[in-house]
Amino acid sequence: MAKDYAVKDISLAQQGMDRIEWARRHMPVLNLIKAEFEKKKPLKGVNVIACLHVTVETANLIDTLLAGGANVALTASNPLSTQDDVAAALAKKGVKVYAIRGEDEKTYYEHIEAALKIKPNVTLDDGADVIATVHSKHKEYLKEIYGGCEETTTGVIRLRAMAADKALKYPVVAVNDAETKMMFDNRYGTGQSTLHGILNATNILLAGKTVVVVGYGWCGRGVAARAKGMGANVIVVEIQPRKALEAAMDGFWVMDMNEAAKLGDLFITVTGDINVIRKEHFQSMKDQAIVCNSGHFNVELDLPALKKMSKKVSTVKTDVEEYLLKDGRRIYVLGEGRLVNLACAFGHPPEVMDMSFANQALSVKYIVENYKKLKKEVYKVPEDIDNRVAKLKLESMGIKLEKLTAEQEKYLSSWNMGT
Repeated sequence: MAKDYAVKDISLAQQGMDRIEWARRHMPVLNLIKAEFEKKKPLKGVNVIACLHVTVETANLIDTLLAGGANVALTASNPLSTQDDVAAALAKKGVKVYAIRGEDEKTYYEHIEAALKIKPNVTLDDGADVIATVHSKHKEYLKEIYGGCEETTTGVIRLRAMAADKALKYPVVAVNDAETKMMFDNRYGTGQSTLHGILNATNILLAGKTVVVVGYGWCGRGVAARAKGMGANVIVVEIQPRKALEAAMDGFWVMDMNEAAKLGDLFITVTGDINVIRKEHFQSMKDQAIVCNSGHFNVELDLPALKKMSKKVSTVKTDVEEYLLKDGRRIYVLGEGRLVNLACAFGHPPEVMDMSFANQALSVKYIVENYKKLKKEVYKVPEDIDNRVAKLKLESMGIKLEKLTAEQEKYLSSWNMGT
């Protein structure tokens, strides 16, 4: 019988199962939803393709979808984000999984093609690569697709552009924009895991270093706060006036990239845009400056330009490449410019992915139940789902909410009670 998976080493399955179980113990909200799904089977017979980071947290989402009755095919959303033992564990359980850490671009897209053979009713994306592939190469699948979910800022930007151009052919729920995802996963998850990846790769001391954070969205806020908390001097580079003002009010230096390039010891991009650190910036950097990216795609760093400026590129330690410039300066790039938190560490902690994937699971259920009423647009996660996730998370933490008295409710709903 032919294998219905592509993983690095199936013998890693038990190791992966042990790690998946450890993460599960720290994902109480998703566990509650999984128990509900097991009883009610809201996804019975639904084919789901998931193009996500293949991590222990993602494995628990896949288990939740399977508990709900779904058929699932999983492929990686980034060539360096797969945890090979997790892929092996899921394959051993019978999941159609196509993901190998370090796969080249050709293999990456071959794996998406293989996963699409499930003929999906729902697509789950982290970067919109499945949606892009279906819309550009496999329109024959469109008639079977109810809708999709998108997990990351970069993907939502792409999809809103598609919707504005009337190019989006099925509804998509922007899971990324749920407050219990964006405010917590992006800020606390990216903030901690980005620095974890950098320290894992380099073991540098952050205290006293000048750290340049490019972008001050929720991810940038988290990274800047954590770097400051570890003693770094933090510079924020921003294009939006209100975010730049917020960064200044939060106590960070704010300046343009040309100026920041001269001062930084460590550069971290979190913008979702292309070439935010370019040739002119590399030309201004100090000897031994460290550059990395925590945005979804590796296009934020203009590495082709850096390579042209270099007389030699070599791997000096795991996940650290040294670009020796023609003038003798050295610039270090971490994780090939891919997501440093996943390329050089384990990604977000399970406690925050608990909320993100709870939103994801409930959004899949929402799509299955409501797709006939939805337009070909990008939707926010319904507020009742977002609030439910927040309440369940608070309960799991042993935190109780205050309740309004009848008098307070009357006061807030009245206009004539005065002061």
